[in-house]
Amino acid sequence: MTTSSIPSQTPDKDWWRGAVIYQIYPRSYQDSNGDGIGDLKGITSRLQHVASLGADAIWISPFFKSPMKDFGYDVSDYRDIDPIFGDLADFDALIAEAHRLGIRVMIDLVISHSSDKHPWFVESRSSRDNPKGDWYVWADAKPDGTPPNNWLSIFGGTAWAWDPTRMQYYMHNFLTSQPDLNLHNPDVQDALLDMTRFWLERGVDGFRLDTINFYFHDKLLRDNPSLAPERRNASTAPAVNPYNFQEHLYDKNRPENLEFLKRFRAVMEEFPAIAAVGEVGDSQRGLEIVGEYTSGGDKMHMCYAFEFLAPDQLTPARVAEVQHAFAAAAPEGWACWAFSNHDVVRHISRWGADVADRDAYAKMLSSLLMSQRGSVCIYQGEELGLTEADIAFEDLQDPYGIQFWPEFKGRDGCRTPMVWEENAPQAGFSTAGTTWLPIPQDHRTRAVDTQAGRDGSVMEHYRRFLAFRRLHPAFAKGGIAFEPAQGNVLVFTREHGNERLLCMFNMGAMPATGRMPEGDWETLEGHGFEARRDGNTIELPAWGGFFARAA
Repeated sequence: MTTSSIPSQTPDKDWWRGAVIYQIYPRSYQDSNGDGIGDLKGITSRLQHVASLGADAIWISPFFKSPMKDFGYDVSDYRDIDPIFGDLADFDALIAEAHRLGIRVMIDLVISHSSDKHPWFVESRSSRDNPKGDWYVWADAKPDGTPPNNWLSIFGGTAWAWDPTRMQYYMHNFLTSQPDLNLHNPDVQDALLDMTRFWLERGVDGFRLDTINFYFHDKLLRDNPSLAPERRNASTAPAVNPYNFQEHLYDKNRPENLEFLKRFRAVMEEFPAIAAVGEVGDSQRGLEIVGEYTSGGDKMHMCYAFEFLAPDQLTPARVAEVQHAFAAAAPEGWACWAFSNHDVVRHISRWGADVADRDAYAKMLSSLLMSQRGSVCIYQGEELGLTEADIAFEDLQDPYGIQFWPEFKGRDGCRTPMVWEENAPQAGFSTAGTTWLPIPQDHRTRAVDTQAGRDGSVMEHYRRFLAFRRLHPAFAKGGIAFEPAQGNVLVFTREHGNERLLCMFNMGAMPATGRMPEGDWETLEGHGFEARRDGNTIELPAWGGFFARAA
């Protein structure tokens, strides 16, 4: 199927700026064939839910052929669908239905590494002088047989694995079964860009680029320097991971990536209204790298770092600090913000473990996220107010969690199946007796059918606020300016064209009072919050919000 056979979208090249993107983890969204694992037909059958929320696009985590050692982030064929998820015809049908509903489709490209089962790697490891011998990162051992340098894998241990056939080490930033591609080789770049065209010709509207700052390594294989303890943080790797002990100057974040991203952007420009968001994983220079990758209008459309995905408690000061830091680091850039995704503890649990009124807290956070300057990613189940699932060790699937258990429990707790019907088998996700991850009982009570049409539910709040957001272009496109801190009350304005909006959030568990800036402000309704206004003084309930427009 080509783009010409898909119902056309409005050719708005700027659609991504301020878009709300709904992330789908395909293993856990909807199972259509009763094997306990979600699939593409299942996603297609549930797209009406995404449309009813009011999202502009979906981002689907990887569905390519894979041994599933890292659940699809280890690709063995970039141009085909893993049978677990269906086939190319199922993908074409998904695209067609999404476009019929006015939803754009972004797919997850994993091109820093492949699976060790990919034919490219099978050939590359067969000898040192085969045609793909230089398609991966190979290096000789040191004289004593140890790895070439001190680089570490995010998943634990050295970033080098020994191959007895070539009598060399190969580099892997993640699992040993995920060898890093050598993008210094122009043939590798060409192959990846040809693959990108393949999916664009099938009708995708954009990409999420996994680990975008990992594409290149230092050709000289220089050791990373150590990182002083006071500079370490757990924003991209758990605190128990020695990966945090290094400053990652040479195994990633290399300047050569800028020219490749320009080549990638040029391919996207061959097609109408395509956009890409890059994942920048770096604990020290994340926003600076985002600035580099989104500057000039010739690389990424937008990127996200881990500031709002980190464990750091979200406070008014933190929100303002992150936005100011982004503006300073990436004055030309555009952010894509998320509070949750498939790699981190769900934000209701991460920040709100002690919060009594979880629903009110979830509503406040959702509206705060969708009021920020930047585009927005919503992770499946977030709209239900789902908390992190507590997965027993014997049920763990994630190799990352198994490696660092129990101090770090891995990513399975945010990847459990979506809950659609409270009283149906497997909460409506599957007809199988067992699902790939168990469904928590307390998630059932938050299923879609328990919240749909119920005034005051978290899901209906998402729908209402997204509709409110669409009425005011300043939310999607406007600049942002913060007022002085007022305790737990965060106050900022969004301005675009002739519209200036005031946003006020009580980020505390007790009622609070906020002061509006001087001026003539018209109170706005329809956003799902209630507050009492007395002149320029606003009395906000716990986790409350208030919105006004400059008259």
